[in-house]
Amino acid sequence: MPQICFFYGIYIWMNFSDHQPPHFHAWYGDYKCIVNIKDGIVKGEMPGRALRMILEWLEDHRHELMANWEKAQKGEQLDKIEPLK
Repeated sequence: MPQICFFYGIYIWMNFSDHQPPHFHAWYGDYKCIVNIKDGIVKGEMPGRALRMILEWLEDHRHELMANWEKAQKGEQLDKIEPLK
């Protein structure tokens, strides 16, 4: 599962050939969640502050995330995405 971004202790990953809908995985300490790229629906647990940062980052990079999703479905190398600033 390639890491595509890291910011404020939050790791963002995306699996190759993963199940639909398009999503990414976020880890922060002992917390893990899956975030739907299109609508921001979250499955899993994440502290509120970390989740707000993840969703802000999603809004800033939705197009890049979808491009990476398409690459992941084809087994291609994923691009790194800028962290939240």
